[in-house]
Amino acid sequence: MKVERELMRGAGPVAVLKLLERQEMYGYELVERLASQSGGVLAMGQSTLYPMLYALEGKGLIKSTWRDGAERPRRYYRLTDKGRKRLATDTEQWQRVIQAMQALGIAPSNRLAHAGGEA
Repeated sequence: MKVERELMRGAGPVAVLKLLERQEMYGYELVERLASQSGGVLAMGQSTLYPMLYALEGKGLIKSTWRDGAERPRRYYRLTDKGRKRLATDTEQWQRVIQAMQALGIAPSNRLAHAGGEA
């Protein structure tokens, strides 16, 4: 089940920054990883991803470079120092949102996720 458009506006950029924290990627690779690593929840098409990438690059959070590939040139994206700082801030905020949702009983608590229900 995909995330609604409004939630994706907040989750999508953070997810892209997180993937780029690990390694440089080109657009289609990001589309594939978002879908596979989120179990399809954060799946998005290229028509959604590329405007997001352009916006992130415009804010200085990522940087792109063209490289010759085996088949054709590809535009690779990487996280900037400013992007790393933003990712850290956004990650902290998402963790607070998750904790608030857990307190409301909307999301499972981390304690319940551990085997045997240990706290």
